[in-house]
Amino acid sequence: MLLLHRAMVLRLQQACRLKAVHLRLCIQACSTNESFQPQRPSLTSGDNSSTRGWRVMGTLLGLGAVLAYQDHRCRAAQESTHIYTKEEVSSHTSPETGIWVTLGSEVFDVTEFVDLHPGGPSKLMLAAGGPLEPFWALYAVHNQSHVRELLAQYKIGELNPEDKVAPTVETSDPYADDPVRHPALKVNSQRPFNAEPPPELLTENYITPNPIFFTRNHLPVPNVDPDSYRLHVVGAPGGQSLSLSLDDLHKFPKYEITVTLQCAGNRRSEMTQVKEVKGLEWRTGAISTARWGGARLCDVLAQAGHQLCETEAHVCFEGLDSDPTGTAYGASIPLARAMDPEAEVLLAYEMNGQPLPRDHGFPVRVVVPGVVGARHVKWLGRVSVQPEESYSHWQRCDYKGFSPSVDWDTVDFDSAPSIQELPVQSAITEPQDGETVESGEVTIKGYAWSGGGRAVIRVDVSLDGGLTWQVAELDGEEQRPRKAWAWRLWQLQVPVPAGQKELNIVCKAVDDGYNVQPDTVAPIWNLRGVLSNAWHRVHVHVAP
Repeated sequence: MLLLHRAMVLRLQQACRLKAVHLRLCIQACSTNESFQPQRPSLTSGDNSSTRGWRVMGTLLGLGAVLAYQDHRCRAAQESTHIYTKEEVSSHTSPETGIWVTLGSEVFDVTEFVDLHPGGPSKLMLAAGGPLEPFWALYAVHNQSHVRELLAQYKIGELNPEDKVAPTVETSDPYADDPVRHPALKVNSQRPFNAEPPPELLTENYITPNPIFFTRNHLPVPNVDPDSYRLHVVGAPGGQSLSLSLDDLHKFPKYEITVTLQCAGNRRSEMTQVKEVKGLEWRTGAISTARWGGARLCDVLAQAGHQLCETEAHVCFEGLDSDPTGTAYGASIPLARAMDPEAEVLLAYEMNGQPLPRDHGFPVRVVVPGVVGARHVKWLGRVSVQPEESYSHWQRCDYKGFSPSVDWDTVDFDSAPSIQELPVQSAITEPQDGETVESGEVTIKGYAWSGGGRAVIRVDVSLDGGLTWQVAELDGEEQRPRKAWAWRLWQLQVPVPAGQKELNIVCKAVDDGYNVQPDTVAPIWNLRGVLSNAWHRVHVHVAP
C-alpha cells in the first residue's frame, strides 16, 4: 500500500508540474462545478496510520481524476476550436455539404438539428451559411438560456477575426450608403435594391416585421438628416405654403392604421411563364402589412389652404430620392381621395411603432390605403396640388395595364389610366411549390387582399386543381366596411385524399363586391407584367 501511495504521489506530482500552467488557464473556463475546491484531508490523533494512508490516497486519487477530467476537457476544447472564414461557412447550406450557421463569433454545424427545429426545417434553413442574429431578432423566444445551451452542442469552431473588419465604403458609388438588409430577403435586384420576404415568413405574423417587409426602391436610398428635414407643401391660391419639420408634423393629430402595401408587379414571375415581360421577377412576396402612424394628409392640405374643388385635381408627391440627372421619384393620387378623412391617407413617420426604416421612407412617406404601392412615395420632400396627375415617368409611362395583344411596338401609355386601386388577390405561402407533404393531413396557409378598402369575404381552396373546393378559415383583424385596408391571413387543415401521390393546390379569394380572381394568367397577361392575380397554384408531392 505504501509503495502504491508513493507511486501515486510521484505520478500526480509529475502531472501537476506538466499541467499546472495549462490548468490554471483552463480550469475556470472548463469546470462544470465552480464550487469544487480540493481540501486537505483531516488527520486527527485518533486515526491510525492505515486509515490516514487510505484517506490520503483516496483524496489524491480523487484529485487526480478531477485533474485528468479537466485536462481531457481542455484538450477537447483546444482540438475542436477550428477557425473558419465566412466564405467557408457560406458554402455549407445543404445536407450534402452540412448546414452551418454562426452566432457572434462562433460557428455551428446544425445539420442534425434541422429536422428537429420546432419552427420547421424551412425556417432554420433560411439562416444556412450565415448568421442567426437577424432571425433570432424576429423571434424573441430564441433569446433564452436553454436555447443557447442546445445550440452550444453543435459548435464546431470560431469565425476568423479578420472577417469582422467592415469593408471600405466607396463614396463615389451612389449605392454605397444603402442600409444593411435582412439576409432572409429574397433579392430581385441589388441596385436599386428590391427584395421580398420568403413565403414561409410572410404569413408567420399578421403584421410584417420591419426587417422583412418587402422593399421596392427605384433609385439609391437617400440618407436624410431628421434635424434638417423639411416637407414643402405648396399652398393653394390665397393660401400659405408650408415648410414642415418632423416636430411640426408631430403637432398634427396622430392617426394609426393597419395597411397592406402591394407592388403592382407582385406575382409577375407567373406572367413570364406565359410570355416575356419587362420588370422585376417578383414572386408572391411583393406585399406586406404594417401599422403606420402619422398625420392625415387632409389635415396638412387644409392648413395650406386646399379644399375640394369641382374640377378634377391631383395631389402630386416628390421623393428625395433622385437619379444622376436630379430627377426625383414622383407619383400622384386624386385630390378627392387625399382630402377625404374616410380615405385615411397618411403622411407617415412611424412603422410598427418605430421611426420609419430608411428603406421604407425615413423620415416621412405617404401611405395611401387601398392603393397600389407605387403611389406611397417614400422620403417625401414636396407635396403640391395640380390640375393634372404627376408628370413623373412612374405615373405617366409605367404602372398601367394593357390588353394581351399590346406589345412594345404598339403600346401607347397615354391610352390607359394609371393604376390606383388593385384587384382582389390571394396566394399560397405554405406548402411551397415542389415540396413533399406528409400523408394524413395537410395545412395550407396564405394571404388575401383587395384594393379600395373592399373586404375579403371568402377564400376557396382546392386540392385537385379546381375541380372541388373547400372554404378556408380567415384570420386577422376584423375589417371595417369600405375600410378593409389590410389583408386577411387564411389557413385550411384538410385530410389528404387516400392514395394520392401529389396535390395540385389552388386558392382564389372573393371580396365584398363579389369580385373574384381569374382562373388563368394568359387572359390578363400584359407587357409590364402588372396586376397578376390569377388563381395561385402550387404542386406538391405526398410522402408514401
